[in-house]
Amino acid sequence: MMGIIGRDLVRKVVDVPRITQEQKRLNHEKIVNAAGAGFRLRGIDGIGIEELMKSAGMTHGGFYNHFASKDDLALEVLRQGFTDSLAALDAIREAHPRSARAALHDMVDEYVNAEHRDRPEIGCASAAFATDASRHGAAAQAEYRRGLDGYFAAITDMLLDHARQAGAELAPAEARERAVAMFSQMVGALILSRAVADAAPDLSDEVLTVNRRRLKKL
Repeated sequence: MMGIIGRDLVRKVVDVPRITQEQKRLNHEKIVNAAGAGFRLRGIDGIGIEELMKSAGMTHGGFYNHFASKDDLALEVLRQGFTDSLAALDAIREAHPRSARAALHDMVDEYVNAEHRDRPEIGCASAAFATDASRHGAAAQAEYRRGLDGYFAAITDMLLDHARQAGAELAPAEARERAVAMFSQMVGALILSRAVADAAPDLSDEVLTVNRRRLKKL
């Protein structure tokens, strides 16, 4: 009898850390998700830790069990934001395995549209954090650069694939230049359309429509 009780006690002691670590992981994820939405909507400096923790359903004091500072949280939000965005781009490419042209058009349609403009809290990190990255020092800019490098590399590959499928010649350097210009135009179009969305909705829509059409001609 004592042996059985002893084994049960050991089992309970062993199980506790596993449950605690899982809950910690979930809480960490809640904080990052809440910060991702809050920072996208109001900027990194536009929302405080207490409000973020409240939106995550947690207390202010629990923040420091996960992050040393708000800056550390911002870096993780940037990293996760670009990871998610690049995964979405990979999914678009995988959906069009035989047509890079279709993948490029789908990418433009998914990025430069009214829904993306109107839902910045779940949108791409590239447009949402362009200003914040420039203001929050070298570490934030390094995370943003990693995201840009990922986009530029992926779009360069898509353009090279399109050229091969069309039987055309395209040097890698030229494809890279076009990729940089293309993604810069996508981000710029989204930022401009958001800047006037409430005051001049027709102009906001025009910015999206014109750029979407021009981007597809690239």
